[in-house]
Amino acid sequence: MPDLPSTNFPYPYHAAFVVFYLLVLVGLGAAKSGKIKNQEEFSLAGRNLGLVVLVGTLLATWIGTGSIFGNAQQTYRLGLGAFIIPLGGVLGILVLSTLAGKIRRIEGMWIQDILDARFGKVVRLLATLTLVLAYVIIVSYQYRAGASVVERLVPGIGSGQATCIVAAFVIAYTALAGMISVAYTDLANGILITVGILIALPLLYFQAGAMSGIEATLQKPELAAVADFGHALSAINVINWCLPPFLLILGDANMYQRFFSARSPSVAKRGAILLIAGIAVLETAIIAVAFLGRVLVEQGALPAPANQAHIVVALAFDVLPPFLGAVLMGTIIAVVVSTADSFLLAPATAIVRDVTLTRAAETGDGVATGRRDVLLSRIIVVVFGLAALSLAFASDEFFGIALFAYTVYGASVTPVLIAVFFWKRATKAGAIASMCSGLVVALWWQWMQHTKSFVQGSMAAEVDAVLPALLAACIALVGVSLLTADTGRRTNPRAH
Repeated sequence: MPDLPSTNFPYPYHAAFVVFYLLVLVGLGAAKSGKIKNQEEFSLAGRNLGLVVLVGTLLATWIGTGSIFGNAQQTYRLGLGAFIIPLGGVLGILVLSTLAGKIRRIEGMWIQDILDARFGKVVRLLATLTLVLAYVIIVSYQYRAGASVVERLVPGIGSGQATCIVAAFVIAYTALAGMISVAYTDLANGILITVGILIALPLLYFQAGAMSGIEATLQKPELAAVADFGHALSAINVINWCLPPFLLILGDANMYQRFFSARSPSVAKRGAILLIAGIAVLETAIIAVAFLGRVLVEQGALPAPANQAHIVVALAFDVLPPFLGAVLMGTIIAVVVSTADSFLLAPATAIVRDVTLTRAAETGDGVATGRRDVLLSRIIVVVFGLAALSLAFASDEFFGIALFAYTVYGASVTPVLIAVFFWKRATKAGAIASMCSGLVVALWWQWMQHTKSFVQGSMAAEVDAVLPALLAACIALVGVSLLTADTGRRTNPRAH
């Protein structure tokens, strides 16, 4: 039999590994899908996740395309200065670890339950709307990340076709079995991500000539900024890069959903503590891989990628040995799938939870959590997945879009959520004012920067939306809460 033309599948090992891996995921999802009987099993895996599975799903959820593509893109541009980026996530989970046990003790399914118990239905609704907006944006660039892999595996396929293929897989897989399949396959994803990155890193280090080769390459005058750790680390840049992920992880619905899914409060707390080390190691390793990719480009061992965000993809295809490149490619696919399914499942859970609570209030029969709600969850997953697909063609940027999505959610929801645990004087009116102020300022500031309406060179033009949005949210929360403290005590005794 004659060989197929090499142009059809120029990377057969990569293609075979990716297809095999995706088939395994589908098999696991299908095996679990028939066991889903109610909303708690679909959304929280029956609240029975052990420590190993919990850490795996937490790690796979956080290490997403924002890391593989967004942080890699920023590393390619900045060089050594990008190693500061993981700080925001590490500090965020460090703070969140102090709350993990307390979160698990709450008999809720979602962060909206926490906000509703303290501030009422309006705050719950605002949180749901903000979550849907931010998370659909996040899912949209997961599709584009996956499409970049498909385009390399199947030359000749259009970018739009590749994006649609990835979206179809993610939507179908997420709708299949919810958190049960997501959590257990995330354990496999977490292992693959760790193995793939940590194997690739030393190989690329020696491929670049070890320390002597890297130092010699960085001596080029045009790479002075890349080789200077402090070149881009102004206070404004550190805030712009680190504050959005810090805020997101503190209020990330995915993190809270997984803590709710833990077997016990102690498992939730230990899982959060182990996650700190996992994020620190893997985020740093990914940035190191991208940095070595930039070095190899300068050495002529790797063609410069057309899109700098694809530097890790280029390393997997063009530098690493076929088998190891296939493993790294599987890592990227694992990152895309684990992140996209988590951020699709999250808003679906929020919406269905709101619907079931409303129905229960109207009928007086308690919260219904049967198969009808599982079906509704699956329908909403499809709807939001298609909405994300429509946004996927709006931009080819990764780092900036990721930070904006983090800002929209983090500045709007996180201050109010943290107030639930740490500030008893916060009121319903203060929470509403805070969430509205954070969201409006984030959107307005982003629009002003996008249209270049700020004076170029001014501080406003340099500061991303996260800082003004967070300040507006915190000022509104504190100011309005203090002004309405007496009213809050009279109308919302649950908060006191």
